[in-house]
Amino acid sequence: MKTQHNSIFTGLLLAAGLLATLPVTAQQAPVALEQQWETDTTLRVPESVYFDAKRNVLYVSDIQGDGAVKDGQGFISRLSPEGKVLDLEWVKGLNAPKGLGVYKNHLYVADLTEIVVIDIDKGSIVQHVPVEGSVFLNDITIDNKGTVYVSDTRTGKVHQYKNGKVSTLLEGLKGPNGLLALPNAFYVLADGAMFSLERDRSLKKITAVSKSVDGIEQVKPGEFIVSCWPGEVFYVNASKGTAVKLLDTQAQKLNTADIGYNPQQKIVYIPTFYGNKVVAYVLKGI
Repeated sequence: MKTQHNSIFTGLLLAAGLLATLPVTAQQAPVALEQQWETDTTLRVPESVYFDAKRNVLYVSDIQGDGAVKDGQGFISRLSPEGKVLDLEWVKGLNAPKGLGVYKNHLYVADLTEIVVIDIDKGSIVQHVPVEGSVFLNDITIDNKGTVYVSDTRTGKVHQYKNGKVSTLLEGLKGPNGLLALPNAFYVLADGAMFSLERDRSLKKITAVSKSVDGIEQVKPGEFIVSCWPGEVFYVNASKGTAVKLLDTQAQKLNTADIGYNPQQKIVYIPTFYGNKVVAYVLKGI
């Protein structure tokens, strides 16, 4: 995830037959997304993409039916890093699967009112963890100790699953969705903005982004890619408190839901929801 910015140096001027050097100025190439590939449209309302670096595979949550109904139609797909659908219905029988997270050999899925745990090697569900009082579980993130965090957009809460127990970490939020647990920081997307969780469990606003903030991935320390469901993707610099739009597919009616990221190749994976495909972009300028 850590790379060095390329510096562009200017300052050579030919005058009176002599080569003179002007003061050196460092410049940064603008951050941009360059499309690499897209899947076919066999996916069924893909909501979240997770890149499993250990297994070099992508997991995609397919809602299939209504995103707020327990209908058993949802499933998880497996894709190659090049966008080939390896197994469309790898794990079936879910309700409205959304956020994904991996810890050791298990894939964790936010499935409406419970966390579903999948044994990756077996490709089967091994546990259902009910989240009492939940309505619309959305995103998942997992810290380096294995604590699972899940947002509930409809109830305005963030829950945590630790040592076999579910508890509430945050409440009273407005539409919380994207979560990101890092070794020394925790980020929450809610109310059209990006926040950091402080030691006293208060939220510090980093920057406004746009409506319906959805997915978040760190691309460098303090630098993030944030998606907004209607069809926008932003580059957020936390230290500067800025959000720069990189992509807007609203005119094409292609949503940009819960993104995934491959830090080695700097590829952002975007599920298009009703577009029924995943589109991959190389992140330039980082």
